Amino acid sequence: MLEKEKINFEKTVIVGIITKDQDEVKLNEYLDELEFLTFTAGGEVIKRFWQKLEKPNPKTFVGTGKMEEINSFIKENEVSTVIFDDELSPAQQKNISKLLDCKVLDRTNLILDIFAQRAETSYARTQVELAQCQYLLPRLSGMWTHLERQRGGIGMRGPGETEIETDRRIVRDRIALLKDKIKTIDKQMSVQRSNRGAMVRVALVGYTNVGKSTLMNAIGKSDVFVENKLFATLDTTVRKVVIKNLPFLLSDTVGFIRKLPTQLVESFKSTLDEVREADLLLHVVDISHPDFEDHIASVNQILQDIKSVDKPTIMVFNKIDAYKPAYFDQDDLVTERTSKHYSLEEWKNTWMHHVGESKALFISATEKENFEEFREKVYEAVREIHITRFPYNKFLYPDYKDAVEE
Repeated sequence: MLEKEKINFEKTVIVGIITKDQDEVKLNEYLDELEFLTFTAGGEVIKRFWQKLEKPNPKTFVGTGKMEEINSFIKENEVSTVIFDDELSPAQQKNISKLLDCKVLDRTNLILDIFAQRAETSYARTQVELAQCQYLLPRLSGMWTHLERQRGGIGMRGPGETEIETDRRIVRDRIALLKDKIKTIDKQMSVQRSNRGAMVRVALVGYTNVGKSTLMNAIGKSDVFVENKLFATLDTTVRKVVIKNLPFLLSDTVGFIRKLPTQLVESFKSTLDEVREADLLLHVVDISHPDFEDHIASVNQILQDIKSVDKPTIMVFNKIDAYKPAYFDQDDLVTERTSKHYSLEEWKNTWMHHVGESKALFISATEKENFEEFREKVYEAVREIHITRFPYNKFLYPDYKDAVEE
């Protein structure tokens, strides 16, 4: 009889602050996301700490009183890890590590750790290692003490290389090596992309965990890895998909997230080339998530960063089967009715409707709800691009209703 595998989650606490730019509601949203990130990485959050500050404390991120409170809680509950919601400066990380007798991480470090767990291919591993080295370089001081000086004693005194200088040199050399490796793989991948011919390219983009891979599997009959965790997909998967008799290339890309570490955006720029070179974007949104409007804004910001925001885009609002509006009592004269109380029909009549009737879709990838409408919209959009490129092929691909299923 097989024994059940027991997963030991690390005991973790998370820390955030309320500032003039981030109110309590926003903080709770970020901490919810941080808790999900922690769970994805293999941790269990047992308590949240937060404090109202005008700006983060430059020495310890939170005030000294709050730091003492966190410290006593860690000792009493044998907590092994403390995770801060914002990126800590090297000085803050050093100071906090001296005060707390446990692992100290920030949001960036946590995301890098998840990426390191998820990286399957040589390319993804190289990109993650580059991001980790770039994050590590300014934070090296006192991390390990294997060399006080290279060699000491008679005849060896003088301007030797200290351990920190040696470590920095090793990391800088490694960064240069990884950048060269990425350049080589980029060349190979650009050759692969150029070999795909003039087929229309469609890319799935969106926040992490919105169902892009599930949709890819449903439309492309693929077997892309799917899991209800953040960043399940790191490697771009490209598949040839045929709707009716119209072939095109569909790529599934890495998901985006708020406060995405700059090191990751830099090292994953080449993965996002699939988005840059796409003819059509399917922007997938998890409509069942309470903060989906923020998610859309975050994705649009990253698309702007990689100069892909003006591409033809279809908004695909996924997980309509899981959408539940917040309860609103009509007789309640105190509570104001907000967008959280909207039904799906009301959402459809808001700004979603104004993006254009052919540009917004409401589907469920798992339940295949409204899937025929989705196929038709994608078919028509791809066909339009295709016949602009090859006008003489127009008769091959008629309207969706007249097209023959292959």
